[in-house]
Amino acid sequence: MKQNILVELLTFWKNWHFRLLLDLTAKMKFCLHWKSTGVFVTARHQDEEVEMTRMAVQFELEDLNLRPDPEPLLTEMIHEAAYRENTVGLHRFCPTENIAKINREVLHSYLRNYYTPDRMVLAGVGVEHEHLVDCARKYLLGVQPAWGSAEAVDVDRSVAQYTGGIAKLERDMSNVSLGPTPIPELTHIMVGLESCSFLEEDFIPFAVLNMMMGGGGSFSAGGPGKGMFSRLYLNVLNRHHWMYNATSYHHSYEDTGLLCIHASADPRQVREMVEIITKEFILMGGTVDAVELERAKTQLTSMLMMNLESRPVIFEDVGRQVLATRSRKLPHELCTLIRNVKPEDVKRVASKMLRGKPAVAALGDLTDLPTYEHIQTALSSKDGRLPRTYRLFR
Repeated sequence: MKQNILVELLTFWKNWHFRLLLDLTAKMKFCLHWKSTGVFVTARHQDEEVEMTRMAVQFELEDLNLRPDPEPLLTEMIHEAAYRENTVGLHRFCPTENIAKINREVLHSYLRNYYTPDRMVLAGVGVEHEHLVDCARKYLLGVQPAWGSAEAVDVDRSVAQYTGGIAKLERDMSNVSLGPTPIPELTHIMVGLESCSFLEEDFIPFAVLNMMMGGGGSFSAGGPGKGMFSRLYLNVLNRHHWMYNATSYHHSYEDTGLLCIHASADPRQVREMVEIITKEFILMGGTVDAVELERAKTQLTSMLMMNLESRPVIFEDVGRQVLATRSRKLPHELCTLIRNVKPEDVKRVASKMLRGKPAVAALGDLTDLPTYEHIQTALSSKDGRLPRTYRLFR
């Protein structure tokens, strides 16, 4: 049986990376030589290839706005609200007006500035370290890249500045069904608070807290490992039949982090939905039951170990950790850190998080959406309730 190896050249820019599966016995040397020429991205950039790429980007942007699942768009919006006009708050998806500006010079400038040796990691799984190093020296050192050897300009090394705020997009969500069966018209809300970077010690307690909140869609089939005993299932989806989704997400970066909850419901119940989410945030800073904490830690550990049973995941884990932290924590070290999380750790990080300003993203019919100030007031209260409003006319 032939031995396989995964070799990946990672670059630290918007988590963009290139992955290749090859046969160790004959193809690794060819692959490294192939990569060293820059063929894997540049390939002489014929005009028709660039035009085809522009068309593909345009299609993906149109698909993003038409797809029933709004999670990618909401994730973009919550970052835009949380980090207003800086770092991870800038657009991740290409603005439509910029598509026509993409050409060979722009691509070469990007590669020249960001594909520098100090921003790259060569990772291998299933290969002897010395052999990989020898091949790298032979095929990657002293090679002229396709984008030239001009010196890179100073790249933006700004540190993320959390601002908090709100991003809203009014949209008719009644016609997103892809087939004859209509999908209920829903309004989607995402509320987030600043957490921590993956370099901080509180990263593991935040990961446990995120697992403890859990959640998902109201049509989940359940089963082992689905988190049916997480807080968002027990306190939200099981008690409020009109809620279609309640899911916790944790985004962590080198200099910041964001823990948020995505919820969706009928537009007429947006206010009640937002209040339910703010209450759950307030409960994060309360008492942590020992049983639910152990369940969350066990689930997080099992997910970690099951993912690392796959060689491509191990391979990507090696590359990402070394690229981001210059070292790699082994699985048993991570499991030890997870086991050492105590209830007071979760309460401490949650209480610290709740002292910050919220970030809010809203998509759909926003007629009954509470104001940002009311959401901020609810997250600063003891019970998470929104301030009462009174109307003379409806």
